[in-house]
Amino acid sequence: MIGTPSGSGELRRSAEHRRESGEASGDDRPLPLTGVTVLDLGHIYQGPYAGFLMATAGARVIKVEPLEGEGLRARGRSLPFAMLNACKESVSLDLKHPDGLAVFGKLAASVDVILVNFAPGVPERLGIGYEQLSVDNPRLIYAHGSGFGVRQLDGSLVETSVPAMDITIQAHAGTMSITGYEDSPPMKSGAASIDFLGGTHLYGAITTALYERERTGRGRSLEVRMADATYFTLATALGAWQQDPAVTRQGNRHLGLALAPYNVYRCSDGHVAVIAVSNRHWRSILAVIGRADLVNDERFRGFTDRAEHIDEVDQLVESWSSSRPKAEVATALQRAHVPAAAVRMVDEVVHDQSQFERGAMVWIDHPEMGRIPIPHSPIRWHGSPLLELEPSPALGADNAAVLADLAGLEPVEIAALADRGVIAGGA
Repeated sequence: MIGTPSGSGELRRSAEHRRESGEASGDDRPLPLTGVTVLDLGHIYQGPYAGFLMATAGARVIKVEPLEGEGLRARGRSLPFAMLNACKESVSLDLKHPDGLAVFGKLAASVDVILVNFAPGVPERLGIGYEQLSVDNPRLIYAHGSGFGVRQLDGSLVETSVPAMDITIQAHAGTMSITGYEDSPPMKSGAASIDFLGGTHLYGAITTALYERERTGRGRSLEVRMADATYFTLATALGAWQQDPAVTRQGNRHLGLALAPYNVYRCSDGHVAVIAVSNRHWRSILAVIGRADLVNDERFRGFTDRAEHIDEVDQLVESWSSSRPKAEVATALQRAHVPAAAVRMVDEVVHDQSQFERGAMVWIDHPEMGRIPIPHSPIRWHGSPLLELEPSPALGADNAAVLADLAGLEPVEIAALADRGVIAGGA
C-alpha cells in the first residue's frame, strides 16, 4: 500500500531527506527537480496541478494557504484537493497581515519558484509581486497562471475584473461552440480540461525558466493564459472553418464530417468509440464485422465516399456492435489494429487494476477521507523511481518546520505568530 496518514512527520521528513540527497530505493538517478524549492500559492485546479507535477518530479513544494485554506480545501473534504496536493507541505499564512507579509518575504528570498494563479493585480496589491520579491531574490522564477492574461508583452500589468474559470474559458475560446449536437445548445466538456491544460503549460514554462536560469543565473517572471493555451485544441475546428466559416456542432462525429466511421456506437451494455483514419482501418473494420463483401463498394471505397455516406457507415457499424458487449467490440477492433475503445464509466476507470499495477493511479490512506484512489503524474523519468505519493497535508501542518527552515524563525517567534492569528493549523 502506498502512502500513510499525513500525521506521520517521520514519513515526511524521510521524503524531504530523499529529495535533498537524491537518495532513492534501488534506482540510479535522483528525480530531475531534486533540490528545487517551490512556494505553491495555487488554488482550485490550474496552479495546484503545476505544483503537483513539480512535486512528483522531485521538487520540495510548500503549499501556502490563507488561514481558512485555499478555495478547494475550504469546500470541505475533497478528493480533488487530496489528488492535487499530494506530496506537498502546508503553511497557513495571512498575507494581509503585516507580519504575514514579512514572513512570506523571508520564505520568498530562499526559494527557487513561486507559483500563483490569483487574479491579475492581486499579488502586487498584496505586496508579493515579482518586482517586489525579486529584489531580494534575483534568481526567483515567478510563475503566474491566469485565465485572460496578467501582463502585456511590454511588461505592463493587465487589470481585469473578469473572473476566469474552466467553463468560461471554454466559452470564450470557442471550444464550447463545437461541442454537442447541432440542434442543441453549446455544451461544455464534462472534464475540467482547460484548467489542467493551463496547469500543464505552467509546469512546462516553469521548468523551461529553470533551465534558462542554469545557463544565465537570472530568474524571470512568466505567465500562462488558459485562453491562449486552449486555442490549439481548435485544430480540427480550424480545418473545418477553413472550408466553411460557419462551423457547427457535430456531436461525436468528425467536426468537418470528413471521416467515417468516426463516432460513438451503441453496444448491448454501453458504447464504443471507433475511428478509421486510413482506408486500411476501414477494410479491417469490414473484416471484423463480417462484411468483407463491401470492400469494393463504391459508396465506401475512399474517405470522400464514406463521408458522403456517413449515415450508412454509422448504421453498418452499429448494426454489428449493438448486439455485443462493449468490451468485446473494442477488443475485436483493437486486435485488428483499428482505433477503438469502450466508453468507460468513471467507476470502471477507478477500478481498472492495470492502472494501479503500472502506477498511473494509486490507493492511499488519507487521514480525513480514508482509503482513496488518486492519479499519479503522467510523466515517467526513466532511471528514477516513481515517487511514492504522500497524502495531502492538513492545513498548516508544516508551519513550524518550514518557518524554522526557510524563514529562520525560532519556536517562540512561531508561537507568537500563532497567538496573533498570522498562522493557523499547526505551530
